[in-house]
Amino acid sequence: MGSKLVRVIAGLCVAGMATTVAAQQATSTNRVAAKTDWSVFVEDDPTECWSVSAPKETVNTRGGRVVSVRRSDILLFVFYRPNADVKGQVTFTGGYPFAPGSTVNVEIDGSEFEFITEGEWAWPATAGEDLKVVAAMKRGSEAVLTARSERGTQTKDTFSLLGFTAAIEDAETRCTN
Repeated sequence: MGSKLVRVIAGLCVAGMATTVAAQQATSTNRVAAKTDWSVFVEDDPTECWSVSAPKETVNTRGGRVVSVRRSDILLFVFYRPNADVKGQVTFTGGYPFAPGSTVNVEIDGSEFEFITEGEWAWPATAGEDLKVVAAMKRGSEAVLTARSERGTQTKDTFSLLGFTAAIEDAETRCTN
């Protein structure tokens, strides 16, 4: 991500009995820290902090063959929003609309999770699942997210977890002080 302007899309997710998502697009230049492969951003109005990373590797296949496809930003986030009581919410945007009714498989060093999808966004179904995913990410070295686009392309995005723990701890500290 370097020092270039990073386009960050913040998904506002509300988990509960019925999980909904409302996404708003924002461009942020408020990067406050870089922790190996993860960056930390802070916004003031409303107060929110997040750690984010782009994949180290992306493979797109259709019918078992590797294909070239156009995708927008592919990002894995962990959010903190003190005014909304959001602490450690994991969110993924795959850079395309997911197939309706599909899920994203998340594999972190042998542990598997399933994210629900809506539009271009995916996230764990509950806050309890967020905690489990974050714990696995802290222990792991990489996260592999496999999904299917509405056009039938299977995508496999591999994220490094180097710097993850330091980045989310920094984001959490900035949003709780």
